[in-house]
Amino acid sequence: MGYTIAEKILAEHAGCEVTPGQIVNVPVDMAMANELSAALAIKELNNWGIDKLADPNKVCLIPDHFQPAKDINAAGIAKVVRDFARKHDVKYYLEVGRAGIEHAVIPLEGIVLPGQIMVGGDSHTCTAGAINSFATGVGSTDIAGAWATGEVWLKVPQSARLTYTGKLRPHVYGKDLILHTLKDLGTAGATYMAIEYQGDVFEQLPMSDRFTMANMAIEAGAKAGLFQFDDKTRELVESTPRYKSDKPDYTIASPDADAVYAMERTYDVSDLEPQVACPFSPDNVKNLSALHNVKIDQVVIGACTNGWIEDLQRAADIFNGRTAHPDVRVIILPGSQMIARQACDLGLPQIFIDAGCVFSTSTCGPCIGGHMGVLGEKEVCVSTTNRNFAGRMGHLSSEVYLTNPAVAAASAVLGRIGSPDEL
Repeated sequence: MGYTIAEKILAEHAGCEVTPGQIVNVPVDMAMANELSAALAIKELNNWGIDKLADPNKVCLIPDHFQPAKDINAAGIAKVVRDFARKHDVKYYLEVGRAGIEHAVIPLEGIVLPGQIMVGGDSHTCTAGAINSFATGVGSTDIAGAWATGEVWLKVPQSARLTYTGKLRPHVYGKDLILHTLKDLGTAGATYMAIEYQGDVFEQLPMSDRFTMANMAIEAGAKAGLFQFDDKTRELVESTPRYKSDKPDYTIASPDADAVYAMERTYDVSDLEPQVACPFSPDNVKNLSALHNVKIDQVVIGACTNGWIEDLQRAADIFNGRTAHPDVRVIILPGSQMIARQACDLGLPQIFIDAGCVFSTSTCGPCIGGHMGVLGEKEVCVSTTNRNFAGRMGHLSSEVYLTNPAVAAASAVLGRIGSPDEL
């Protein structure tokens, strides 16, 4: 019996044959945490009396959730992590102003590579599966264990193969594909599975859309979301600072022809229109054309799901020569400093500012209802982020609609949920 992508990576690291449901101990190539999950992991290490890391070169710390520090408490948490990184000479401690949001920074800097295993103290760690790595979120206790031992135990997941075919309509992107998928599967339809995304549709889309879809694999309950390696993957991986500097070896994991999948779906998306996840769940998805006169107060474009340079360009194309509706505030969040620099080179911040938008630093802030865009009572937000549960971005009575960046920008201009085709 052949292996799926996830099984092949886990078997290679475990040094033995694996089957779904089996518990394996595997070495990790990178163990990542943000300031919140890192602070808890550090506390666990202290409780265990462990004062030495197995390999500080395989530890990555990125403060991004409440950073730049929103208050004294957030500053204190970040300081604990910063001091820990300095004490242990952590190779990949990436400070505010030099990093961004962890899930964008990791693949764009080359911190994780194809065929590798990364665990992260955040559920959207699965984003890096877009480059053919097994990347998954774990709890802070598991992060502490990985730092201390260099290993982690995992249950080998069953795999699901999702195939996308057809020619995409204008203003339909990876975000729409994953929302359409969530409408079908629900938020628990792929629980603890490794999703493999494939199909000729991805020849029409850049890597950024793969990151978006891998990012939201967790919204279907999946353990990981993976793509096969191709020329687009190679181009991205070999353009990263780490690869250019060190030329590290990496392996490519391809599924075997006789691999067994617990679930298979094929989606012909030729007639798919932009999708919108309505309150209060990412799987409460409707066609954009089904929503009428939903007045909005705020738009958030970016973050780890849709903060890639292609996403910012799609939004800028809508805003160019237009202004945001006077009743709508708009916050633009590039996924990382690297992406912000790319945006500056293309003149995108000028377009956003001229349109009346805030062009912000890279932070998870508004996505988690933390800072820099928290919603008030009964406010309505269109967001390109990944979750819209009650209270996710602020007040319990606020409402969040999830869309792609072009739809979000058009809605900002219209003052209500609407289509780019209306402009």
